Amino acid sequence: MAIELLVPVVFVSLFALLILGAHLGLAMSAVAIFGTSMIIGLDGALSLAGLSVYESAQSFDLSVIPLFVLMGTFASKSGISADLFSAFNTWLRHRKAGLAHASIAACAAFGAVCGSSLATAATMGQVALPEMKRFGYSGKLATGSIAAGGTIGILIPPSVIMLIYGILTETSIGDLFLAGIIPGILLTLFFMITVIIFTRLDPTAAPSITQRSDPQLPSEKSALTKVWPTLLLFLLVIGGIYSGVFTPTEAAGFGAVGALVIGLLMKRLNWQTVAQSLTDTVQTTSMIFLILIGAILFSAFLSLSGTPALMGSWVVGLDLTPLLTIALIVVIYILLGAFLDTMAMIILSVPIFFPIVMDLGFDPVWFGVLVVLMVELALITPPMGINVFVIKGLSKEVPLSQVFIGVLPFCMALLLMIMLVISVPELVTFLPNLAN
Repeated sequence: MAIELLVPVVFVSLFALLILGAHLGLAMSAVAIFGTSMIIGLDGALSLAGLSVYESAQSFDLSVIPLFVLMGTFASKSGISADLFSAFNTWLRHRKAGLAHASIAACAAFGAVCGSSLATAATMGQVALPEMKRFGYSGKLATGSIAAGGTIGILIPPSVIMLIYGILTETSIGDLFLAGIIPGILLTLFFMITVIIFTRLDPTAAPSITQRSDPQLPSEKSALTKVWPTLLLFLLVIGGIYSGVFTPTEAAGFGAVGALVIGLLMKRLNWQTVAQSLTDTVQTTSMIFLILIGAILFSAFLSLSGTPALMGSWVVGLDLTPLLTIALIVVIYILLGAFLDTMAMIILSVPIFFPIVMDLGFDPVWFGVLVVLMVELALITPPMGINVFVIKGLSKEVPLSQVFIGVLPFCMALLLMIMLVISVPELVTFLPNLAN
């Protein structure tokens, strides 16, 4: 079969399998083996698949993934999310829509120990949604702020998405983590400004001021005690990496042990929850590794077919400036995010776009943060918007249409952040360059 026909057939087959509900990793592996067999024969394709599985399973670099997942699981089981929400609620309750501001800030802080957008949204939603309902917040503002706030979990380090991007492109994971800090803080501020504009346009969306006398809230000074576990873990992981004490893998290990010790000292973890955390970590890690194996096989097929080179030639043929090329990639990502799972979006696109972006002279760390921002946008835009469906599941009384309407202003804030990162790349590269 001619390459010009084979590549479209493989992509159509992959999309068909995904629509039918096949697992992403298995679907990618199947079509990659088929496509590779049409190029180098079935024996060669099977040998390549076996070698890829073996190398993935014994790769020391991949051990960072289960360790960071375990750290986030221990942190979640320890109730750190509830503590963060309580603390930020204490500090921000004097503002109009203070609970929405507190939810977004707590999502950003929880992202420093979690690394997963879905986990951040689900965990914070369980804590914050009942409180916002109790104080009379509109369903649009309550669900929209948490669904959007949850996306920050993959931008503030550590981030599972950054880990996968770093492994696929052989980009420094430490630099990626550091690069996400400034954009993460700015995006948090953008979302909080969005809440202010939201309530200015619709004053009934939130009460004027959450009562200061709420007996469930700690004092402003005592609230500091609720954020120290998150701060300690963040400093242990990121500080350890950039002080040269730990490698990223070692930092992940110390972070996981630190989260366990903190949970035990706070008497929020017992042997049952520890066992459940380990089980959850194995399940999540197995899913990620299966997808990575499929991605490696699919990338090998793309390389053998010459697809990246063909795409590069097509882009060059358009005679676009580097900035317009990036704008085109952003548009393609928006379209992909509307129809694909976010993990599939990354796995399919990065092997194609990364060589093009590197040929244009852009920084791989900068592009990694841009990819993460595009994933964040995909998490809250229709029709996929996984974060939206997660929050909808936690707030059954709010119609799905209202959740999407509530999250749209935050999509605009994310688009503004994407434009800012493209216009001022130093926002991303400043801290990595400073550390190096």
